[in-house]
Amino acid sequence: MALSVQPADRMLPSDEAVSLLELVREICDAELAPKVATYESEGRFFRDELKVLGRAGLLSLPYPESAGGGGQPYEVYLQALEEIAGCWLSMGVSVSVHSLACFPVAEFGTDEQRARWLPDMLGGELLGAYCLSEPQSGSDAAALQTRAVHDGDVYVVTGTKAWITHGGVADFYNLMVRTSDDGARGISCLLADASTTGLSSAPPERKMGAKASPTAQVLLDGARIPADRLIGAEGQGFKIALAALDAGRLGIAACAVGLAQAALDAATAYAKERRQFGRPIGEFQGLSFLLADMATAVSAARALYLEAARRKDRGLPFGVAAAKAKLFATDAAMRVTTDAVQVLGGYGYVEDFPVERYMREAKVLQIVEGTNQVQRMVIGR
Repeated sequence: MALSVQPADRMLPSDEAVSLLELVREICDAELAPKVATYESEGRFFRDELKVLGRAGLLSLPYPESAGGGGQPYEVYLQALEEIAGCWLSMGVSVSVHSLACFPVAEFGTDEQRARWLPDMLGGELLGAYCLSEPQSGSDAAALQTRAVHDGDVYVVTGTKAWITHGGVADFYNLMVRTSDDGARGISCLLADASTTGLSSAPPERKMGAKASPTAQVLLDGARIPADRLIGAEGQGFKIALAALDAGRLGIAACAVGLAQAALDAATAYAKERRQFGRPIGEFQGLSFLLADMATAVSAARALYLEAARRKDRGLPFGVAAAKAKLFATDAAMRVTTDAVQVLGGYGYVEDFPVERYMREAKVLQIVEGTNQVQRMVIGR
């Protein structure tokens, strides 16, 4: 079901943007919505559907046209992402993560690297993964231990990356690796092909939600990565990682708003139809106030991520604004989806209605791209 917020009602900067979001909605309704329940229940990955989005130009929206991207401002890209996530959260997260995985080459790669890899990355022919976390270094990302030793014309990489979206199904992996023992300044970024000898993945994690999007450890056992796949300079990897995460947090915020809007829409529709004591339950103050709070939280979260996106589009500092948006939007999604289950009562707890899935999916958004405790640290500083 499409979100109740119509493209024409959004605060979009151009008629082109309105048309773009209408296209996104059409693709969601025709290509994605009929498959969500089945793919999620079976844990089936949606690679073909991602290629449909890629061929429609929806995996490259925030990147410049000169690089093969859509040339859209971030505020437009994020609202398109919200539409996708409102239809299918796993798909929205995959689009956001793929965009994140393209960021190092697009922003820090050489002209030759961009010409070599970006067209297929942005066109969706190559699917990306972003590998920063490790089993023992999550929030403390600068403590990562995966080691890369420069040996002639290759880097030999050994270690384990954890919680990797698209682990095992990606075509390329951005690896944050340790090239020296100089703390955060000893981290570098390597771009590895999935076919790299010594690179493999563990079985997918068995998750609470977002089951159609695989998450797995990436295992590096003496993986030999050509030295020309170093992105940026040695020691620049942590800077690349943090810059990518600022943008990635906005993607997760938009996904959270899409999910929360979908939950609000489902709860509102049910409250209009379900009758008790001779009238729709939405007419009872207890329910109407609950729905009012849900609607306000969704609108506030959307306003926060758009404010951060507009700062980014104008070249202004946006890291703290992104942290605020990610924190508030994902906490709001958790509250709104939980309240949606309450509105539906017993029906909210069974798989016949989607709100129980929304509630399970919302939880991960408070964890990925930096836990909400980390966001509070960023804002507090």
